[in-house]
Amino acid sequence: MTKLKKIHYKTKARTSGAFILSRLLFALLAAAIFLAPPARVLAQQSAQTIAQAQVVDKATADNAIRRFRVHVPQAAIDDLRQRIAATRWPDKETVTDQSQGVQLATMKELVRYWGTKYDWRKAEAKLNALPQFITNIDGLDIHFIHVRSKHPNALPLLVTHGWPGSVIEQLKIIGPLTDPTAYGSSPEDAFDLVIPSIPGYGFSGKPTGIGWDPDRIARAWAELMQRLGYTRYVAQGGDWGSPITSAMARQAPAGLLGIHLNLPATIPPDVAPVLASGGPAPAGLSEKERAAFDSLDTFNKKERAYAVIMGTRPQTIGYGITDSPIGLAAWLLGHPGFTQWTSSSSDSAKSPTKDEVLDDITLYWLTNSAVSSARLYWENKNSLLNAIAQKTNEISLPVAITVFPGEIYRAPETWARRAYRNLIYFHEADKGGHFAAWEQPQLFSEEIRAAFRSLR
Repeated sequence: MTKLKKIHYKTKARTSGAFILSRLLFALLAAAIFLAPPARVLAQQSAQTIAQAQVVDKATADNAIRRFRVHVPQAAIDDLRQRIAATRWPDKETVTDQSQGVQLATMKELVRYWGTKYDWRKAEAKLNALPQFITNIDGLDIHFIHVRSKHPNALPLLVTHGWPGSVIEQLKIIGPLTDPTAYGSSPEDAFDLVIPSIPGYGFSGKPTGIGWDPDRIARAWAELMQRLGYTRYVAQGGDWGSPITSAMARQAPAGLLGIHLNLPATIPPDVAPVLASGGPAPAGLSEKERAAFDSLDTFNKKERAYAVIMGTRPQTIGYGITDSPIGLAAWLLGHPGFTQWTSSSSDSAKSPTKDEVLDDITLYWLTNSAVSSARLYWENKNSLLNAIAQKTNEISLPVAITVFPGEIYRAPETWARRAYRNLIYFHEADKGGHFAAWEQPQLFSEEIRAAFRSLR
């Protein structure tokens, strides 16, 4: 009996242990199933870590410059298409124009193409055909394109994009500026190009704390140019690139020779309070000054709602434009720079094309930078177009300005000369708008050559 009991005991113990082990394995499996993030979340998370995953030749030094290539996981692209297919559409607008926002027919046409025919891999190929890099500045990874000219004595040029743009909007000026002889200009007009992604945008890192305003970004850009070994260079900017570039000029880092702006801060101190209050135009304005006032008045009253919400509640708007690709696309296309753009523009002669605009929108989506880019509005407490707010009187370096007719406002030369005491170049172009480098790359390149010719 003792032996049998002993055998029975061992058998029971072995059976009980197996039972417990099986229950434990079942529990672990259940936890893995129910606690694991869904495929959509995994796809989004994998897309968010593109920048880290695709950096190669990573060195240990904090100031190392590492090569970078873009490759979005296919799961992230599949997830985007699934979200597009599941779009819940709003009612049609009750007007026949864009006064209520981006029109339903425009969005449906664009989204139909986005979800079925658009190919992000072509955008990847365009970016990866260029030398791209990552370097850590002030605790944040900065992504940038760096193309050196084949011509000796090329002048280094730093170009800064804005919102809702990205480095995508600068791609068409790379050829004309770095290889001028291929575009009808002379070798003496050659530039080395540095095109960074603003912190919180594209493949640059996302700030996790406050303080990344235009002044701080300007200091980071000066460090970037120094790190690249440039002892003399020029800088250019429109949209957010304008206050960032202007801040660089105020800070006057060693090596910066001058700047070019295509959205200058020229509103004079006697006009700014009237615009802010919504009052009538002051007496004594010239015809061009009155036209500028009227454009700015319209912008303040009807077109800058996007800037107000991102400047005050970027987190609130962020939930919708982070979760819905259609919401994001409509939010970006609601910018006044896109007012005259049509989603049916697939003709390569018309820039930007439908694919190029979708390249930009998709970049925002895949890098999950809707909120991180919007926070720049919250960080900036000063008017981008107000001369006093932008402290233009503190800029002593040479300043060049090109006014494009389709811009938010056409800065009058009289205002520009009051704002910038060392204005060396001022020209009113006959075409082009807010995204001038994107819309008119050849003309924009010609303006850059002319603007900086005297500083070589």
